[in-house]
Amino acid sequence: MRPQLVPGSAGTGGLVDRHGRTATDLRVSLTDRCNLRCTYCMPPEGLQWLPKVEQLTDDEVVRLVRIGVEHLGIREVRFTGGEPLLRPGLPGIVAATTALLPRPEVSLTTNAVGLSRMAPALAAAGLDRINVSLDTLDRERFTQLTYRDRLPDVLAGLKAAKDAGLTPVKINTVLLRGINEDDAVPLLEYCLEHGYELRFIEQMPLDAHHAWTRGEMVTAEDILAKLTASHTLVPDVEERGAAPAERWLVDGTGLTVGVIASVTRSFCGACDRTRLTADGQIRNCLFAREESDLRFALRSGADDQEIADRWRIATLNKLPGHGIDDPSFLQPSRPMSAIGG
Repeated sequence: MRPQLVPGSAGTGGLVDRHGRTATDLRVSLTDRCNLRCTYCMPPEGLQWLPKVEQLTDDEVVRLVRIGVEHLGIREVRFTGGEPLLRPGLPGIVAATTALLPRPEVSLTTNAVGLSRMAPALAAAGLDRINVSLDTLDRERFTQLTYRDRLPDVLAGLKAAKDAGLTPVKINTVLLRGINEDDAVPLLEYCLEHGYELRFIEQMPLDAHHAWTRGEMVTAEDILAKLTASHTLVPDVEERGAAPAERWLVDGTGLTVGVIASVTRSFCGACDRTRLTADGQIRNCLFAREESDLRFALRSGADDQEIADRWRIATLNKLPGHGIDDPSFLQPSRPMSAIGG
């Protein structure tokens, strides 16, 4: 049976929750598939991928993004995965998004395998910038972490993104205790040398095998201790706003390093994000246990206004925080690769 809207329950305007936060940043997962097997994300054999019929088509993705921009006040769109470069229609989706009015800022999070080939087409489509997930500069350790020997491809992709003007190029790094902790300083120095912006992210409970434990996590304090042993860090006084990263100026320069302390220094109170999965579900939080199905509405003939209302209603119920520290916290059933970063 088709879900019924409650008249007047969502109102009009943007995506506002009951705690007064407004979502203006849309994360769109284009696929749950990935060509790496990062140990903190999925098992070496991969996962059971979504059937094609359950995934949004290119036209459906573009329509939902358009509704977000034109009806709901979305100002930033980030395409994610899985690995979004595996989506054949990616350049067309980007081009359709950058053609919207008002034009949103459009970015992409990728592992950069294949980016050296795709960067020029993405730049031509209007993509603004790139985030690349990279956890080590050691080729052997990269293979250990991802089960794929593709580090040279990733480094080539970073250069191609910079050459294509997809800047600032940001690198997202997750440190794992006993595995790549010693990569923190080399990664920082590599980014300083090449003009990339480095962001460390605390490992979150979003792994497919639910093995995450807080006690084994490399915390923001651990990361900063490693960095300050080799470099002088001064807090950046620029207003952070809804940005998740706390930033530090490095060695008296204008270059920065950031730490996203998703677990130990929650920034939920300033969250401005809404998420669309590859199969058309709206998630109002990365750690949400519930989703709202827009794919059904799309394929049942709903007009833009009804879809916008359903999206507003989904946003209303956003919790005040992710609740990781609460004893009742339960990890989402979907892993990060199926949710979108």
